[in-house]
Amino acid sequence: MAVASRAQLLALGGIPVVQPGDDLSAIIADALEREGVRLQAGDVLVVAQKIVSKAEDRFVALATVTPSARATEIARETGKDPRLVEVILSESKRVVRTRRDLIIVEHRLGIVLANAGVDQSNVGSDAAHRVLLLPRDPDASARALRDTLATRYGCDIAVVVNDSVGRAWRRGTVGIALGAAGLPSLLDLRGQPDMFGRQLRSSIVGLADEIAATASLMMGQAAEGRPVVLIRGLGLPPEDAPAQSLIRPEQEDLFR
Repeated sequence: MAVASRAQLLALGGIPVVQPGDDLSAIIADALEREGVRLQAGDVLVVAQKIVSKAEDRFVALATVTPSARATEIARETGKDPRLVEVILSESKRVVRTRRDLIIVEHRLGIVLANAGVDQSNVGSDAAHRVLLLPRDPDASARALRDTLATRYGCDIAVVVNDSVGRAWRRGTVGIALGAAGLPSLLDLRGQPDMFGRQLRSSIVGLADEIAATASLMMGQAAEGRPVVLIRGLGLPPEDAPAQSLIRPEQEDLFR
């Protein structure tokens, strides 16, 4: 099943700086109201990881961190603050590669990315003293938002929590889905015919990632202040599979 050939995108503006404990669903509803928009069945809301992490108080004050011997060693190799390195290690399953000012890790969620997603950009004026981590469970975060907003508007919607990451062998960052609820994160097209009737044998689409990347274009990466994007008219299939299903199992990974 393919998604619709036409859709509408709206980046919601006027969203305030999110603080720990803020009600994201209420903030999003207020932004929708300012735009004169009411959610409809089939709508997809893409929400930036950063505001989810802020609302969930995923901040760590570097003054509270004591670096381990391993963190100190990696800090010497990379030129990073040893306390920051310790936070990165605490969020990681393994270190994949290091070089000056960069640590590539396998995050505890299974994603391979730089610095375990530990961020100091757009976290506030005290960024030199604290850092922001990824949500503890992005799929659960997406589901909580979806459930609250679906109840509020009386319709079935989907939510994707996205973030921008780098990729092996390619320059530049691109949006991916960290969490998802209300849609199939993977769209399995195997067995369907192509334009000429040939049966597809290996086509599995990372649907949630494609949605996340589309929304990232609207959000921007710097001071735009548009951390929520509404996508309408995709015509998604009714299945529901979390973003965690996008992680390739170790036995299928040819590069470990």
